[in-house]
Amino acid sequence: MLIDLLSTLIALGVFVLLTASALFGRFVRARLPEVHRTRETIEAMQIVIGMLVTFTALVMGLMTNSVKTAYDRAGHDLQAYALGLTRLDTCLRDYGPETAAAQAILRRYTATLIASTWVNEKPPAWRVPGPDRVAPIGPSPVLGGELNQVYLHIRHLAPTDGFHAGVRDDCIAAYHALIRGRLAAIEDDRQQVSRPFDVILVVWLMIIFAVFGLISPRNIVSLIGMGLCAVSLSLAIFVLASLSHPYFVVFPSADMRAALAAMMAPAP
Repeated sequence: MLIDLLSTLIALGVFVLLTASALFGRFVRARLPEVHRTRETIEAMQIVIGMLVTFTALVMGLMTNSVKTAYDRAGHDLQAYALGLTRLDTCLRDYGPETAAAQAILRRYTATLIASTWVNEKPPAWRVPGPDRVAPIGPSPVLGGELNQVYLHIRHLAPTDGFHAGVRDDCIAAYHALIRGRLAAIEDDRQQVSRPFDVILVVWLMIIFAVFGLISPRNIVSLIGMGLCAVSLSLAIFVLASLSHPYFVVFPSADMRAALAAMMAPAP
């Protein structure tokens, strides 16, 4: 998947930058005059780097918690979105054959949403007209127009008795609940961490590793330790990059496909 590849490239880039920073620090250390390598100088550098490490760890922890919370919320909102589609379709069926056109539009909407969002998965069997016109990320005027057509069909219904009037009101309420679910899903489907902040975090880590290389002894043990630390932090950056991407293309389309299958099922 494209997102997995991008996250992997970001993590590899961070690993290369951190390793290069550490090697640069070791290179500079070997060429510093003895007066700059005294015990007092190294202890002072350790205090400074300790403060920076603590602050960086705190920021990374907050970022991880933030994107994980957003990820969990997005999964819940996606399920609610699919459930909203199913509820609206059920309400339209309850009204009667007068809503057949609205049901067809709702099925087309759901199929188009699946085909245009989860482009790496097999498209639904339901024929959809031109899903390539729909952007996979963000609000789509095409899909928004489809839902508006469903709403207009509901508003034009003319109930002849109290039962149908009540069902019509339920359908309007279900439509508005679906719109709220769609807006929540669109809001979730955005970049969760700003790129400038990511760059600043990587620069902090590069500074830390450069100082590590500057004050660490020139032996294989310290070199292996810095390498393992660079790998660990690169994996953490991989997790952050994966979780901070738009979510619809990360989550499977199972919930939406289940909603479409319920719409396609014959009425009991």
